[in-house]
Amino acid sequence: MSAQARPAPERAVDARLNALRAWLGAAPGGIVADAASVRAVSGDASFRRYFRVDAQHPASCIVMDAPPDKEDVAPFLRVCALLRAGGMRAPEIYAADAAQGFVLLADFGDVTYLSALSAARATGDTRGADALMRRAGAALVRLQRIDATSLPRYDDAALRRELELFPQWYVARHLGVELDAGEREVLQRGFDALVANNLAQPTVLVHRDWHSRNLMVQGDDDVGVLDFQDAVNGPLSYDLVSMLRDAYIDWPEEQQLDWAVRYWEAARAAALPVAADFADFYRDFEWMGLQRQLKVLGIFARLHHRDGKDQYLTDMPRVWAYARATAARYAALTPLARLLDRLQGVRAQAAYTF
Repeated sequence: MSAQARPAPERAVDARLNALRAWLGAAPGGIVADAASVRAVSGDASFRRYFRVDAQHPASCIVMDAPPDKEDVAPFLRVCALLRAGGMRAPEIYAADAAQGFVLLADFGDVTYLSALSAARATGDTRGADALMRRAGAALVRLQRIDATSLPRYDDAALRRELELFPQWYVARHLGVELDAGEREVLQRGFDALVANNLAQPTVLVHRDWHSRNLMVQGDDDVGVLDFQDAVNGPLSYDLVSMLRDAYIDWPEEQQLDWAVRYWEAARAAALPVAADFADFYRDFEWMGLQRQLKVLGIFARLHHRDGKDQYLTDMPRVWAYARATAARYAALTPLARLLDRLQGVRAQAAYTF
């Protein structure tokens, strides 16, 4: 997930919307759309915004607005083509104007995995939730069979750059804590251990945000995939841990284990380079998850303090719980777990900020 500076002033936003309507009025890609019907669907943690627009054929489309001075649509277009060629349900692109930052896309509807899973949980529909998650796991195996050699490497520098968001934004800015030299050393050694593990894992195509907000329920039981522009060639366990230890919805660990085993079995059958022993695979899964969780805590703090996006604060305790549980489970991470415990005490005293 990415994060940028605060949104543009309202007049600039209005100018973007007017330009978008004018672009639609020219029937890009031969799509005859009703420019007056444009209405907001969602935004995300970047400058991108999404709108729905009524059209003749198909009946509706999604328009991405990505201001070119802040966002580049080229990676989105490249990865979308890669995924669709590999058999994934990424949205068809009807038209794109990179100079203006507009992309006209197929409409996958409004039913995200998050809404469907939350509804299943609320009604006690365990079978429905299980079916959705198995479907997402099967789609992940398909994704990971796509050749990722054309994508950027998820390398040492990238992993460490992400981890540094934790002390910078979560510890220093959100908690207001200045780590002493010994604590900084503990954190650095923990980071070194995590990165060494992450880089030792087999590499595949990594979506980077394969979770409930970016997966869409489709009527034919396929999985619609969104927000893939940051895809990389990286550790095999990354997307699975994004899905099973989702920042926005959590599951009992025994359920996570069940889905992880089913994924592992399917991945082996598909000749993906998973570890032959599930215990080894699960250890990699957890250590990859800890890297991601520390990063996400930093990102959520940055979104709040720098970008004024407070909605992510309510998900921080869930992410923290994932991180603390993993750090406490492995002897090599015990010093890091103790540091997290000390920070937990600070966090409890400042709980009113969440």
